[in-house]
Amino acid sequence: MSMELAKRIVRHLEVPRDANTSYTQQLILNDDLLPVPPAKRTWRGYNYVAFWIADMYNINTWMIVSSMIQLGLSWWQAWICVWIGYIFVTPFLVLNARPGAVFHLTFPVVNRTSFGIFGSMWCVFNRGVMACIWYGVQSSIGGTCVLVMLRAMWPSVNNIPNSMPISSGTNTRDFMCFFLFWLISLPAIWFPLHQIRHFFTVKMIVTPIAAIAFLVWCIVKAKGVGPIINQPSTLHGSNLGWAMIVSLMSCISNSATLVTNAPDFASRAKTPNAALYSQIYALPLSSTIVCLVGILVSSSSQALFGEAIWSPIDLLGKFLDNNPSHATRFGVWFISASFIIAQVSTNISANSISAGCDLTALFPRFINIRRGGFIAAIVGLCMCPWNLLKSSSTFTSYLSAYSVFLSSIAGVMVMEYYVIRKGHYNVSDLYETQRGSWYWYTYGINFRAYAAYISGILINVVGFAGATGQNVPLPAVRIYELSFFTGFGTSALIYYVLNRIFPVIGAADKFEEIDVSNYDDDTSSTRQDSAADDTKEEISLPDKA
Repeated sequence: MSMELAKRIVRHLEVPRDANTSYTQQLILNDDLLPVPPAKRTWRGYNYVAFWIADMYNINTWMIVSSMIQLGLSWWQAWICVWIGYIFVTPFLVLNARPGAVFHLTFPVVNRTSFGIFGSMWCVFNRGVMACIWYGVQSSIGGTCVLVMLRAMWPSVNNIPNSMPISSGTNTRDFMCFFLFWLISLPAIWFPLHQIRHFFTVKMIVTPIAAIAFLVWCIVKAKGVGPIINQPSTLHGSNLGWAMIVSLMSCISNSATLVTNAPDFASRAKTPNAALYSQIYALPLSSTIVCLVGILVSSSSQALFGEAIWSPIDLLGKFLDNNPSHATRFGVWFISASFIIAQVSTNISANSISAGCDLTALFPRFINIRRGGFIAAIVGLCMCPWNLLKSSSTFTSYLSAYSVFLSSIAGVMVMEYYVIRKGHYNVSDLYETQRGSWYWYTYGINFRAYAAYISGILINVVGFAGATGQNVPLPAVRIYELSFFTGFGTSALIYYVLNRIFPVIGAADKFEEIDVSNYDDDTSSTRQDSAADDTKEEISLPDKA
């Protein structure tokens, strides 16, 4: 009886699947891993513009120039680095998004084309784990936004007595704010990916209004833009050059995760070009505008408080000190609320959806994108991110340095699509585990891709150690400072060479974006929304041509 109960529980936890699906196929296939049906390809060009405006308006982007100015750059030199950095990274994002936009596949499935059906699991696992960790970290930052908003409404919140032990690493007030932000974020995870675009549109309207209001407010209070605007650079010659390189590379690293999993959002594009032209200008333009506002606001804060306060949340907290007026409290409430929306949006776009797609590929029998997003939220809560941020001064540096690993993955993926197979896909073979299929390689693993991937990491590994606090030679540091390009370029080059020595099935001579398996979109269009998981009994499997 107990065995039968266990089987019933397992069947209840499973996501919908075809009753005839083999055990092997259960390891690589569910509804969310199949090509997105036409009914869910709802993202137009303006949706991607809204997405990037929404995604770039967050605390990390706001503060990204602070480290540049602290290095000794002038404000305009730092702003140029932001322009150059995001202009450089945008083509990589668009290139890697293209397969998702053309064939309507998410990152874990696109990754199979280069790393193999089972070989892709390691890349997906890495990206999924980091998405869960970042979800917790971003939620912790969001909790500080909630604290400021609550202080604006009820100043006594700041004096809540602590009832938590020292070993917890936090206090009652801060944990309450963190938990409230965590709860606020949960409803956004529920919506399927093709519908969440509406949330980004709302944020695109609210957050620019809040940013402009914040800027005007600070300039008026400071009676000018402040001294940072007139502060010259303290660096010259090669020191200035390398400082600018490090600064623009920090912008690129800030977007490395979204470059890697770009197919996740591109898979919902109504047309391939919807995910192309809109992103080319939306990403660099939105990021530079947000950074400029951050520079001007922080410069004004130096005139107001005698020091540059780069964190907008810390600055808003300053405005609440010493019995502020009702107008000041309302202004702080509105702006802090916009940052809460911003942090929720960033967590959804960069973390929960990515984790959902990745965990779906790792455990397709039991997890879909929605369930994976909620798992990321639970992990983000249970990991107690405030302890990670406080206990290790190198933790955030490590998270940022992780772009070394992601750029190597992206290098292999781009080389595979544009040079090796030249846009040719065999969609049906993405769900096959038979010898002779395009993506089976050697027992489901493409060792060419892994050799290239490891090569891209090794060229940066010594400098990576330096980023986490070790003493390393200066040349290694310089190579690592260019880590996105060195990792991407090395892995792409090695992958190209290995494919010339050991050709793969499906290598093409002419670039043409086609599916040679003639996968039938009409079949996939009959699949229902994943929201109907509990009522749906089976899904459609791809047919071989």
